[in-house]
Order: sequence, then structure tokens, then C-alpha cells
Amino acid sequence: MSEGNEILTELDGIQARGLEALATVQDEAALQAWKTAHLGRSAAVMQVFSRLGQVEKELRGQVGQRANQVKQVLEAALAEKDSLVRAAALERRLAAEKLDVTLPGRKPDYGRLHPSTLALDEICRNLGEMGFQIYRSPEVESEEYNFELLNIPAHHPARDMWDTFHTTQPGVILRTHTSPGQIRAMRENAPKPIRMILPGMVYRYEQTDASHESQFNQVELIAVGPGITFGDLKGTIEDLAHRMFGPDVHIRLRPSYFPFTEPSAEIDMECFICGGKGCAVCKGGGWLEIGGCGMIHPVVLQNGGYDPTQFSGFAAGLGPERIAMLKYHIEDIRLFWGNDVRFLEQF
Repeated sequence: MSEGNEILTELDGIQARGLEALATVQDEAALQAWKTAHLGRSAAVMQVFSRLGQVEKELRGQVGQRANQVKQVLEAALAEKDSLVRAAALERRLAAEKLDVTLPGRKPDYGRLHPSTLALDEICRNLGEMGFQIYRSPEVESEEYNFELLNIPAHHPARDMWDTFHTTQPGVILRTHTSPGQIRAMRENAPKPIRMILPGMVYRYEQTDASHESQFNQVELIAVGPGITFGDLKGTIEDLAHRMFGPDVHIRLRPSYFPFTEPSAEIDMECFICGGKGCAVCKGGGWLEIGGCGMIHPVVLQNGGYDPTQFSGFAAGLGPERIAMLKYHIEDIRLFWGNDVRFLEQF
């Protein structure tokens, strides 16, 4: 028997075996397996086309035509079987699944405010009731405003306290604190007395842990006027703490150092996570630092346009995320920026 006649006989068997195997298919997975076996690149009918060069010239056209016919028959059978399998699968789902059309529809999920934003809004609202006005300052700052005008000249060792993100433009940085806004607010309002809130994001290139992040919100509050004292500062901080956490909250002012305030203090609040006993969030101390404060340094007052012999003022920087951790009993500050919906949906 010639090569051409042998292939023609083989094609008859390929078609018969394919249709016979297709008749036993009952689900989509088996149908896909059949398609791969009988119409895929390695299928017998597809291999015939690669053998046409071996067929005698007078039978080559007949063999090619027959191979195409077998392929078309198998494809048509596949399409018909696919419709039957899909219809059967739908019937099984309809029989197994039940739909109660009398149930009320599902309400769509609505967006909500981020917990950091909630804390920031609450701080600003309470300070607003105390007579402070919101002032927005840029997040991309110059080294002059971020450091020099705040009594931190070039090469001053205090610059080591801030791990700064520098931009490609010389002298331009991402602000490390909201304190540069002090100078901008004072210069726009001097010599009038002011009470301002400066909220916004700040950036520091530092290692993250349960209580530190490389970006976080800050709220700066400043008050400048004749005869302002450290007692006014302490009273403002205590009033804000009582408004937000209730009359039984414990805070302390711990002596510290900032170049732009003198005297200076850290603001600590008793850790709500452990009740002051010590945990990973408060690093075992029982207190959580929520900000820094102090009387505005005379040099900074002068740079802001005020005569330090006639005016005094105080400034404080608070961390809304730290306050939110205390308020909502959050144990890791990194959760604020992890974008975990399970965490965010709790607020």
C-alpha cells in the first residue's frame, strides 16, 4: 500500500476514535483534555499535515483535503459537545444553588476615613475650639526653612536628629517636621498675635518598627503673643489630652532638647495598650511619646518677624498616628500604611 493510501485509511480511524472518545465526555475538564488530545498541536490529525511531503504527488491533494475534512468534523463535534456540556453544567448549578428573590439587596460598601485622618481631624477640631486656626505649609521644603531659620545652621550636630530625604535639586528636601511652617505662619502674620495648627505629612529616612515609620503625620501648634508662658503651653497640652481621652488621662512633660525651642520637653502619655506596665509599643517604659514642645527660641521668633523682647510663644508637635494608637489600642504603627482592608474596615 502506498504512503498516501495508508494515511487515508489512518484518517478514517482518527475520525472514528475521536468521535467515540468525545461521546464519553461529561464535563468541561474532560472536554478540554479531549481537545488537547485530538485537536492540539501533537494530535494525530495535525501530524498528518506535516507528513504531506512524503505522499505521492498524485495523492497529495486528496490526502490534504481528507485531513481538513477530519479536522473540521472533529471541530464541529467539539462545538456541539461544548454547548451540551455547558447546558448540563448550568442545569446542575440551578438544581444545586438556591436564590431567594425575597431577600433584601446587598448594600454597597462605602468608603470611610483612614484612622490617621480620624485622629488628625479630632485634634484639629479640639484645637479649633480652643481658638487655633489651621495653616497648611508645603511638604517639599528648602533646607533654609527646614533647618537654618529654625536655629539649626549647616553642620550643626542637631541635624543628626533628623534622617533627611534629599531631592535631586540642591537645598530642596522632604520636610522632616512641620516646624518650617512656624516661620511661614509667623512671617505672614507678624506682628499680630497668632494661634495656628500646622497639620501634614513628614518624612524621615529611618528604620521602621512597631512605633516608628519613615512617613507619618504631624500636627504643629504654635501660639505667639505678649506674655505667653510655659504654663500656657502645659495647660494647652493637658486640655487637649482631656478633650480627646477623658479627664483621667495621664500625661507628663519630660525635659528634652530642640534647637528651635528653649526650654524644651517631650510629651508622653501613659500607654493604653499595657496600662503603663510596659510593652513592645512603649518599649517597656509604660509611656508613649506623642510629641515634643517648648517655648519658641528667641532666634526663631526673630526669624519669623517678631521682637523677642516684646513677644513670646510656645510650639508643640504631635503625632496623630501615635495618638490613634492610644485611642484605638493599635499595637503597630506600620498598620496605618499597610493598606490591609481588614484593619482599615474597623474604623
